Amino acid sequence: MERDLLSTTRKALIINLDPSVYGTIAEIGGSQEVARQYFQAGGASGTIAKSISAYDKLFSDRLYNHNKPGKYVSEGRLCKMLDAEFHELIGLLTEKREIPTRFFAFANTVATLNFNKANYSHGWIGMRFQQDPGADPNEVLFHVNLLEQDTLLQQQTLGILGVNLIYACYHFIQSPVDFILSLMDNISRDRIEITLMRMRGPDLDYVDNRLLGVQLVKNGMTSSMIFDRHGKIQQPADMLYKKNVLLFRGAFRPIHNVGFDMLRASYRIFKRDEDYNRDNTLALCEISVNNLLRKGDIDERDFLERVDLLNGMGQNVMISTFREYYKLVTYFSQFAITNLRIVIGIPTFLNVINEKYYTDLRGGILEAFGKIFIDNVKVYIYPTIPAVSIDTREAVGELLTSKDILLSKEQEDLYHYLVKNRKIIDITNVKKEWLYINSANVLRMIREGEPGWEKMVPNYVEKEIKEKGLFGYRR
Repeated sequence: MERDLLSTTRKALIINLDPSVYGTIAEIGGSQEVARQYFQAGGASGTIAKSISAYDKLFSDRLYNHNKPGKYVSEGRLCKMLDAEFHELIGLLTEKREIPTRFFAFANTVATLNFNKANYSHGWIGMRFQQDPGADPNEVLFHVNLLEQDTLLQQQTLGILGVNLIYACYHFIQSPVDFILSLMDNISRDRIEITLMRMRGPDLDYVDNRLLGVQLVKNGMTSSMIFDRHGKIQQPADMLYKKNVLLFRGAFRPIHNVGFDMLRASYRIFKRDEDYNRDNTLALCEISVNNLLRKGDIDERDFLERVDLLNGMGQNVMISTFREYYKLVTYFSQFAITNLRIVIGIPTFLNVINEKYYTDLRGGILEAFGKIFIDNVKVYIYPTIPAVSIDTREAVGELLTSKDILLSKEQEDLYHYLVKNRKIIDITNVKKEWLYINSANVLRMIREGEPGWEKMVPNYVEKEIKEKGLFGYRR
């Protein structure tokens, strides 16, 4: 059934007219837009026990951080705000309210656009609330990037978003999909991006926060989601800031020996860079949902199974909506990463240098390459083979590197320039005996029960596929 789209004022009024909902609204950095929505809707005295805005940093520290230094716009500060406000609310009013009450504490800590429009506009927003009077509280929190280039518009968006969150907590708690979608009611997708979301509490135990992350990407509410090697969703700005990043894009259905060798061989090259620092370097296996979204719906569980496999092999995983590599590079550039190294196989590289994919750019392939090969980016090219023996399933012939690709005269000049400046580097010392392995063939063999695929994937992957029945495997 389609969900009715209510106006922001209507949502605020519905909450105001519910005598069982009562709480505090605490806002830092984005004015008091959420509280204002409730006051203007009418009847706010039935909903708001207290509204507060601690703009001064000393007041903020005194109220929420006990004079200890820390980031003001952070998940930690948001959680301290929720702790302080909810504890005060419960302690003061639990015995004083004459009617059964579901208490809540709403909080946000936000950096809106400054006067020079030179800062990173983002914020943390959260809600701690009781679903039933006297019950243990649930908690929902998320991080947003504010995309509008006007402070007043950002404040208005925050007000609408806050009302949407409070309303969702009391009306969509049993439907995470509707919960997520309702956060964007009356907000266009070009105004904010929700980069991380977490739900927890006695009424939210059934929620898989990783599925929430996939849903955010699937519904276009964010362009990417990152899972660390432990499977936990991370805020990209925190995880990527000033890091060395080795990026390997693929479908990973499943990751096979060639994919594993691509990571191993490229990382070995990366380690020879002057700026390499083991403690400041991370590898990311990136899965694009773009092609699947063009075909229709995507299977979130299938995505998580792939994430689990890669996590089990110690890999960080990113899912994104990016199709073109130049958009991917632009995305990483916003986090001031130190270096970006992209691992590409020959078949993919042929697509990257194909001009037909850049007809939407006024500068065509030159503009695209200008965005890809910025100062801190290099591309590692993994070789391929000319043929595979039908009888032995072994690689036949000499390795084909980027130097063996037939290029037009214009492409040759551009290619040689990039090679000369070490922007394109061929990967050597690869496992040639594995190059007969083909992703589509491995997946087909698994689904059809054809023996032999086990030798094409790492031992851990084979074990997981068989134990969990992944990718259509039948015991």
